[in-house]
Order: sequence, then C-alpha cells, then structure tokens
Amino acid sequence: MKCIALKAVSLGLFLVLAGTPSSRAQSPQSESGRGPNSGGQSDPAGSTKPHDENFIIGNDDVLAISVWNEPNMTKSVPVRSDGKISLPLVGEIQAAGRTPMQLELDITEKLKNFITAPQVNVIVQQVNSRKFNVLGEVARPGSYALTTSTTVMDAIALAGGFRDFAKKSNVYVLRKSRDGSDSKLKFNYKEFIKGKNSDQNVKLEPNDTVIVP
Repeated sequence: MKCIALKAVSLGLFLVLAGTPSSRAQSPQSESGRGPNSGGQSDPAGSTKPHDENFIIGNDDVLAISVWNEPNMTKSVPVRSDGKISLPLVGEIQAAGRTPMQLELDITEKLKNFITAPQVNVIVQQVNSRKFNVLGEVARPGSYALTTSTTVMDAIALAGGFRDFAKKSNVYVLRKSRDGSDSKLKFNYKEFIKGKNSDQNVKLEPNDTVIVP
C-alpha cells in the first residue's frame, strides 16, 4: 500500500510541475523582445515604406502626411479640385502633378523655417484621381480605380467578365490624347487566349474606357 501511495504522490507532483508557466514554451513576443512596451524604436514617420516613383498625385486623392515627432502635423488630407492641400505651418501647397517624394521635399523645405531637420512622409492613402471605365456587355460596367499595372484583361475581370452575347473579338479601348483627339485600341479576346496578339493587352491609362460591344 505504501508503494502505491508513493507512486500516486510522484505522479501528482509531475503533473503539477508540467503545468507550471516555467515549463511552457515562451510566446514569440516574449522571445523576440518586441512587445508593445519593449521600448524598441520605430522608424520615423514610417519612412521605410517604399514609394512608387511613377505615381503622380491627382485631384481627389487622399494623402496620409506625417512629420516625425510632430503629432499635430500627422493627418489625412484630400487633394482639392485646385490641386492643392492645406497643412499647419505650411499653409497651402501644390500636390497634384507631384510624386509623393517630390511633395515630401516641398513640405520639408516649408517646414525648415519652423522645425529643425523635419522628417516628412507622404503616403497616398486613397487613389481617387486615376480611374478607368468599362462599358458594354460586362457583368458590372462602371468606373474603377486604376493601378500602374492594370491591363485590358484586368479591366474585364474587375468588371465581372463578359455577358453571354458579348462580341469578344471586337473589344476596344477609347483613349483621349493630349491634343483632345480620341484613339481606338483594338483587343481581340478570342485571339489573345490562343496566345496571339498579346501586345493588344495594353496597360490602361487614366480615363481610358474599355468598350465591350
């Protein structure tokens, strides 16, 4: 009986020890030492976020602007119809027609009169200026936000694909040139899916209209 009791006590002690916090694996947060209160320094104004050097800010875009160690300067601002934005200390400044990096430099120059070595970060939060249209025999005709890599096929997919009676061989893109004239770029879907005329699947430009007869 004493032997059985001793084994029971040993088993109980083992179970208690197995359940103690010291025997459990540490969480990834405690191992890395990067918890929210770990005191590690963050990058100033999120400056590690890369820029798209080809993106040009336009009217109605929404910009997230921050200045390192200046919380009152951190805000989201829409680009007005005149292409400008308004910021504390800076006042009104032209945003449309500039890249985010160019606007950062412009704001930095303005702030040097008030802040020592300002570190400015400009991120395009919402793209409302760059759009294209899809009209005709697609499931969801309408206006869509344009990215730098949107092609004719991407546009058709975003619009939900072709309807049953769409003339897939006669798709075309209407594009307005700088002189105000319209050009017509053909896209033959049936040939494209066979690997022919892949160059017809062009990247769209702002205000292009994809027509599906």
